[in-house]
Amino acid sequence: MSQPILSPSMPTATPLSPASPAAAGGVSWADPARAQAFARWLASLTSAQSLVPESLRIASADASFRRYLRIDTAQGTPRIIMDAPPDKEDCKPFVKIARLFADAGLLTPQVLAWDEAQGFVLLTDLGLQTMMEQIDRDHPDANLPRYMQATDALLQLQTASRPGVLPPYDAALLQRELSLFPDWYIAQHRGHTLGDKQRETMDSAFALIVQRNLAAPSVYVHRDFMPRNLMLSHSDRLGVLDFQDAVYGPLSYDIASLMRDAFLSWEEEFVLDVTIRYWEKARKTGLMDFDGWSEDFGAFYRAVEWMGLQRHLKVAGIFARLTLRDGKPKYLQDAPRFIHYIRTTCNRYRELGPLLKVIDEIEGTENTTAWSFGRM
Repeated sequence: MSQPILSPSMPTATPLSPASPAAAGGVSWADPARAQAFARWLASLTSAQSLVPESLRIASADASFRRYLRIDTAQGTPRIIMDAPPDKEDCKPFVKIARLFADAGLLTPQVLAWDEAQGFVLLTDLGLQTMMEQIDRDHPDANLPRYMQATDALLQLQTASRPGVLPPYDAALLQRELSLFPDWYIAQHRGHTLGDKQRETMDSAFALIVQRNLAAPSVYVHRDFMPRNLMLSHSDRLGVLDFQDAVYGPLSYDIASLMRDAFLSWEEEFVLDVTIRYWEKARKTGLMDFDGWSEDFGAFYRAVEWMGLQRHLKVAGIFARLTLRDGKPKYLQDAPRFIHYIRTTCNRYRELGPLLKVIDEIEGTENTTAWSFGRM
């Protein structure tokens, strides 16, 4: 039976410990002016929203500059407050996409109050436990019902897609994301300067990856659709979080994100099982009516692999940047997972052989050739 490959550093949410007395409720603030602004905003909502200020506490933080606080109401129903400094984070996409995804039938946090100028948002609380926290790591098949819920939510989102609503996941964005790998993972983390031949090989491979991925049909793309961002709600529906970077782009992206997780890896037996079940459901909606995908799962799965490769190269660069620029070292501890994803995919396809050779030169590993040409 397939077993997950887990990082010992795998977080579910990143708790923050108050380091000093707070402006309200035991939550610390690095900026006294922001603490005062928050206290005024909270006081203005306390009566109308039946909030209990003394119950304020840290809920979690993420890889950005946002953090989340939890506060109770007089009725006992908790709320979430997003603290997003406006000079570092823009709340407008979150507010817009929360409504867009809710209209598509997904369970997302409802915006109850929003101070756009200060970057404070009061939200409904979807629950205390993520899908990641409930995963049975030793028995993959025990997780199948949750993954089916996740793919059902994904299909709801994809079938509701319309062009011109979200920013396009275009060639410029795909290429910009790929550049994070040589700029941050290779140059900054590995301390390696690419030679002219290595740079030429990487540029050529990146152009091919972008070309292959842009060939896929476009839908709404969450961009981080994985168990850590799916909440187990009180109604047992999966709530969806961390969607503020959503775009309109390749259909193959979110299923690749779900099954090739940034913090959890399954063996291919389970990955194939879930992906095939998703594909079978997607065929019935017409989403697979493209380039033989509806008749040939292998054609679709190859597209998922090429899309996953773009994501893994990007995330390896992002995790290096989070560690080296932003002082969040736990993320780079998952780098071996991404190098494994990257090498495995490159090893399947002859066109990616030169890229694999460059990565192996940088990583000091040896390549075992196992190219794939036909059906998966």
